[in-house]
Amino acid sequence: MKSSFWKSGHTPTLLSSFLYFDLSFMVWVMLGPLAVQIATDLQLTPAEKGLMVATPVLAGALLRIVMGVLVDQIKPKMAGLIGQVIVIASLLAAWLHGLQTFQHALMLGLGLGFAGAAFAVALPLASRWYPPEHQGTALGIAGAGNSGTVFAALFAPSLAVAYGWNNVFGLVLIPLGIAMFVYIVFAKDAPDAPPAKSLSQYLLILKDKDAWWFMFFYSVTFGGFVGLASSLTIYFNDLYALGPVVAGYCTAACVFAGSLVRPLGGWLADRVGGIRTLLTMYILAAILLVIMSFGQPTYQSALMVIIPTMAILGMGNGAVFQLVPQRFRKEIGVMTGLVGMAGGVGGFYLASSLGFIKQATGNYQVGILIFAGLAALAVLGLTGVKTRWRTTWGAATTAKV
Repeated sequence: MKSSFWKSGHTPTLLSSFLYFDLSFMVWVMLGPLAVQIATDLQLTPAEKGLMVATPVLAGALLRIVMGVLVDQIKPKMAGLIGQVIVIASLLAAWLHGLQTFQHALMLGLGLGFAGAAFAVALPLASRWYPPEHQGTALGIAGAGNSGTVFAALFAPSLAVAYGWNNVFGLVLIPLGIAMFVYIVFAKDAPDAPPAKSLSQYLLILKDKDAWWFMFFYSVTFGGFVGLASSLTIYFNDLYALGPVVAGYCTAACVFAGSLVRPLGGWLADRVGGIRTLLTMYILAAILLVIMSFGQPTYQSALMVIIPTMAILGMGNGAVFQLVPQRFRKEIGVMTGLVGMAGGVGGFYLASSLGFIKQATGNYQVGILIFAGLAALAVLGLTGVKTRWRTTWGAATTAKV
């Protein structure tokens, strides 16, 4: 008999993981919504703009592995605390010192990478409290912290207009401080933590081809989500000459769609199976990205393409993480780190390539088409592995694969 979800785990930890993750994601992508204003003041080229918004994404991706190792060595709660302190210190330095050059912006981006790595802490912190049949829901709720990207796009540009973009770095310290307090008071490490993993175990897992498949699948869903979340403010400003505030609102709408439905992707995967859910998402994403690449005539029509695209990618994120714990139950800490890193690398690739391709060709079409091609490749890959997955480890788990 399955126990009820709310009775089966530790709700205060689940909710404080969500809050920590949510605000971490908010500051992680915050250079994206501020990019229009920062780029104007620092006189950045399209490629530099792309690189500036992509740097926190890459730093966050690589730091996920570091945080994953820390989670195992010193427990999730402590690892998360260290990350929060570094992020707060970086923002404090940027606020007091100011960003005068492109290099300063990149340095802040590296510090904000620790916020992106919150993923590798929040998910194990929450998931270790829950039994297998509730993993999809628990990881969906903790992972809904992706919605933090919405707040960045919603509030950062208008706060920048009101107080100057540099003061936004100071203002954001207020919610971060509150979240850190809640985290210290309410989050608890689960009693039965799996034994710590050495670096050699990370390398061992990489010998398993399934690990590479999961990394590739997530680099498309999450890479698409976070790459677009970081770039859309610049995209709407460039293509439709929207001011930073309106471009931020449009970005927020798109990002909101993508993060809102992440738990729905996990839930759907629990119901009909992760493989079937993911196949559908990749097919739809590829079609929508091809349509998006042709550049719609008005920003309203662009929203009608980009909002569903982000929603599909968001559901795909949830579906990938319904499958990962079924396949790698014992190595979930390592796999969360590796898969999360791959997602960030995908996002870095998308955000930086859009900037470089815009500079080289004058528009974004080629960059978006290449990403649509990656989604199509994911369809082929998943079709290739699905029978083997369902007949091997998929047959041994209680969940639907």
